[in-house]
Amino acid sequence: MKVIGYGLGTLGPGLGIGIACYGCCVGSARQPEIAGRLFTNFIIGAALAEALALIGFVVAMIS
Repeated sequence: MKVIGYGLGTLGPGLGIGIACYGCCVGSARQPEIAGRLFTNFIIGAALAEALALIGFVVAMIS
């Protein structure tokens, strides 16, 4: 049951990273001169989304 719960818990961070990557790619294509700033913001957002997945993993292992 824990595995199923953790699997469902990773849907949010996975979708979040996917949407953020899409936004970064579209923004870079539209305005290449700010691609560096967009990529930096993307990395920060991806790290925060991954933190949610790690918290879900820890909670699944503790309980």
